[in-house]
Amino acid sequence: MDNNSNEASSSLSFVSSQLSNASSNNHNITSSTNNEHVAMANTEIVSLNKLSGSLEKLLSDVDYDYCDAEILVEEIPVGIHRCILASRSQFFHELFKKGKDGEVKDGKGKPRYLMKELVPYGSVGYEAFIVFLHYLYTGKLKAPPPEVTTCVDEACIHDSCRPAINFALELMYASSTFQMKELALVFQRCLLNYVDKALVEDVIPILMAAHHCKQDQLLSHCIQRVARSDMEIIYLERELPHEVVTEIKSLRVQSLPESTPDSMEVEPVIVSDKSIRKILKALDSDDVELLKLLLDESSVTLDDAYALHYACAYCDSKVVQEVLTLGLADILLKNPRGYTVLHVAARRKDPSILVALLKNGACASETTLDGQTALSICQRLTRRKDYHEKTATGKESHKDRLCVDVLEREMRRSSMSVNMEVLSQLTADDLHMRLDYLENRGICPFHIPSIISIPL
Repeated sequence: MDNNSNEASSSLSFVSSQLSNASSNNHNITSSTNNEHVAMANTEIVSLNKLSGSLEKLLSDVDYDYCDAEILVEEIPVGIHRCILASRSQFFHELFKKGKDGEVKDGKGKPRYLMKELVPYGSVGYEAFIVFLHYLYTGKLKAPPPEVTTCVDEACIHDSCRPAINFALELMYASSTFQMKELALVFQRCLLNYVDKALVEDVIPILMAAHHCKQDQLLSHCIQRVARSDMEIIYLERELPHEVVTEIKSLRVQSLPESTPDSMEVEPVIVSDKSIRKILKALDSDDVELLKLLLDESSVTLDDAYALHYACAYCDSKVVQEVLTLGLADILLKNPRGYTVLHVAARRKDPSILVALLKNGACASETTLDGQTALSICQRLTRRKDYHEKTATGKESHKDRLCVDVLEREMRRSSMSVNMEVLSQLTADDLHMRLDYLENRGICPFHIPSIISIPL
């Protein structure tokens, strides 16, 4: 009995020992396997980084210039390797399969493609395409150059100014057109962040990009933002597709019963007067003679229709000049959104219109409801690259810089005029005080009248 018990005990000890050894061996094997997996993963990461760096050389190192085609972007030829683009993008795969269709040969015999023909909607600039191309080759997004994503307003923090928005839009158009879905989602998130921060005028191009690129989440967010805004329907009809405007109208109507000053930015202005629409249509047709007839036949004035605001936003500069010549519009009038015609023209960025308005009495120091002058509006629309661009001999400066320069000069002139008026008043007051002092001391031998006219 004891022997059997001892044998059983010995057997249990043996089994326990074997299980323990097996467990230890399994642990060692598992640990060894995990280490091998980690080592393999690290090797893959190092290998992929090397591959990414090697492919990057094809873009940035002139010693590795083996490109076999070019894409012309903003008149700048960008060398590409069709095998890489075709393997990364179905769009380019199908494009290159067509052979000579859509190609233009350059002087070296390489196929050349035009960016403006590849992207049917929107635009893709040189810097944006380089960032996109870098992602295609390396799988990595590099930081954008600050000169194309920041404006020239020193007070701006550049989190939602127009250059930052435009750069993201260019990359959205590139990602969507060239069928890089994961990249399009990245810039959709970026643009979603801009929608709530930006001015409603700057949301309009985001909305259009979402519409063309079929980014439904971004489109819905933009439509809701515009519907809450105070932007007039007649301007939205000019800027947006009919179905989008219809949805915005519907959202505004739905919000009316529950609308309060807190729930809507400003109650929307609805233009229902047919006479006003006729006046604005005459401006759309550049027909100033028809405009005169409509004004003669109707009690509606140019100011009632905010016609000069509309002309500064959409019409040719010659039409704006002709409307100013009529002398029937108040050039200092603010529209329901608190914009003067100069504020509207600053967003248009046409130097000839700005100069014409200033010559006719527009005030550069007037501010919008949020405290922006025409100068600050223009500065926040202007890229640093365009402002600091060197002008070739015999050519005009970039129009964005011209607009900023015109408004800066006018602001300085206005400031000097105000300072001279203040200085003149201070000088007159100081002279009065000195004469009073001398008279009180008995030094002044003649009587000083109570009112002295001092020519300055």
